[in-house]
Amino acid sequence: MAIQIERLKVNYKTLEDFKRFKEYGLQELSMLEELEQNIIENDSDSPFYGIYVGHKLVARMSLYRVNKQYDQYFDPPQDYLELWKLEVLPDYQNKGYGKALVDFAKNFGLPIKTNARMQSKGFWEKQGFIPVHYNVERDFGENPLVWLPEDATIQVKH
Repeated sequence: MAIQIERLKVNYKTLEDFKRFKEYGLQELSMLEELEQNIIENDSDSPFYGIYVGHKLVARMSLYRVNKQYDQYFDPPQDYLELWKLEVLPDYQNKGYGKALVDFAKNFGLPIKTNARMQSKGFWEKQGFIPVHYNVERDFGENPLVWLPEDATIQVKH
């Protein structure tokens, strides 16, 4: 059966599902705040994409498009995707869900930047990501990794 990825709705059910994930934090709390202030509707676009098995959210990631004026990773500067909070619930790991989410992000055809967390560097390297080995002035993550589309005429800054 093919793995289906969907953009997650900003609603109380999604936020309740998020509580099962380890990396539950400020992003989710700001979404909750917006919901409670009735600024956004149930069908508002969120930066989160996920995979459901039955009615259970088992894997998710957050994906943001970053404008090239803020690019510190690529030469020449590019619009790129920032991939955060990729997480698969423990009982569903090693079943291809994480790879499916990364492949979905790659299909946008833009370079991708992420940070390896919780001993995940090996996973990212298997997906074709390479470590960034230079001082990035404002990188809030400790271990930036990037992926370039095959036809890219850009390079990673050194």
